Amino acid sequence: MISPDRQQRIAALRDTIADIERKPALAEARARVEEDGRFPMLAGGLLQEVFTDDRRNAGASLGFALGQLRGLLSDQRIAVIYLQLADEAQKLGMPYGPGFKHFGLDPSAMILVRPANMAELLWAAEEAIACQAVAGVVADIAGHQKLLDFTASRRLSLRAAEAGSSVFVLRYGTQRQTSAAQLRWHLMPTRSGRKQFDDRAPGPARWKVRLERGSLIKQHAEWVLGWTENGFSNFTSRTDQSIRPAAPLSRAVPEHLAHRLSQAG
Repeated sequence: MISPDRQQRIAALRDTIADIERKPALAEARARVEEDGRFPMLAGGLLQEVFTDDRRNAGASLGFALGQLRGLLSDQRIAVIYLQLADEAQKLGMPYGPGFKHFGLDPSAMILVRPANMAELLWAAEEAIACQAVAGVVADIAGHQKLLDFTASRRLSLRAAEAGSSVFVLRYGTQRQTSAAQLRWHLMPTRSGRKQFDDRAPGPARWKVRLERGSLIKQHAEWVLGWTENGFSNFTSRTDQSIRPAAPLSRAVPEHLAHRLSQAG
């Protein structure tokens, strides 16, 4: 007798093959990645999981999802649905509306939904995906949820493929569950960009993303991403030796010697 876990793996493999056959846009994205290594702009109709090890990185995970969703908004698809359980919203907080503008999103286009339980959240996600005015759905799920199994993710995947809108499931921790998601990302913190006049001060936010699952794009691909007004930009990770702490100064020094020192008073 085939074990339930093996049955799920076989079903996931069949889903992958079916996705390859019906999603040429992802094949094109893979070709672009293999050609220049840059992070691809992905078409709609996908279920994506975004994992990060710590809940304090929730803002970065949401930013990664919103960065992709920006490219899916159109005159017809004008809304983004954000789902979060009511009790988790009380503990972790809600997204900051004005911050959406940083990603080129109108805060009025974001619809926040706070279901009472996981069953209601999954129902709301399926209904939202089916709406032709929705560009994408973000489901922020902090804890382990038994209802979010392979069957539930399979339903979300099929509904997304049929409707053409994408679903981003934000997860936390190091455990992974079997899922029908076409892509699974691991988001990790990394050093911010350089700040003018002070290399040691926090600059523009950057994050490192690694593709853990998804044969439609080069396996185990990894990028250091930042956000610009034109979308994601690729950056090279700086080494720890690139900037070293400066020794405290006991007296004034000539201007040319203080070129790379902090200008904070």
